[in-house]
Amino acid sequence: MDSTDVIRDLASRPVTAVRALPTLTPAQLNAHPGGHPNSIAWLLWHSGREVDVQLADLTGWEQAWTRSGFRDRFGLPYLGDGFGLGHSPAEAASVVVEDQPLLGEYLETVLGEVVTYWAEQSPAQLDETVAEYDGLPVSRGIRLISLIDDVQQHVGAAYHVAGMLLDRPVGPA
Repeated sequence: MDSTDVIRDLASRPVTAVRALPTLTPAQLNAHPGGHPNSIAWLLWHSGREVDVQLADLTGWEQAWTRSGFRDRFGLPYLGDGFGLGHSPAEAASVVVEDQPLLGEYLETVLGEVVTYWAEQSPAQLDETVAEYDGLPVSRGIRLISLIDDVQQHVGAAYHVAGMLLDRPVGPA
C-alpha cells in the first residue's frame, strides 16, 4: 500500500459516513438544537467549502464550488462563497440546505480532488513547507491530511446532532 492508497482510504471515510447518515427532513437538516448556530447542513456545507477553498489556494485550481456548478445548485446567498470561518450566529443560520445528498456529493467531489492532487505530488513536494502554524512549518502533505481530519471531525459532530434530533444514537455500525 502506498501513500496515495492511504489517503484515498482516509478521504473515503467521511464520504461513507455522510452517505450513512439517516435520511433527515429539511427541518432536521437545518435545525439548531440548543440554539447552536451550526446545523447539520452548515457542518457538512462548511466541511466541503473548507476543503475546496484551501485546496484551490494550495493548487491554483478553480474551486469545484464554481467549476462544477455547486454554487448554483446550493443556491446560497453570498455567504456560500466563503467557508464559514468567522460566521456570526445569524450568518451561520442563513446557510440553509434542504438537499442532503447534495451535501454528500460536494464532499465527495472535493475530497476526491484532494486524492487526485496528492497522487500528483512527489514525496519531496509533499514534504515542502506551504504554511506556518503557531510558528511551526506545515508541509503540503500535512495540510492535505489536516483537511481530511477536519472534515471527519465535522461529520462526527453532524452525527451527534442527528442523534439528538432523532432521540437515538446514530452512526456507522
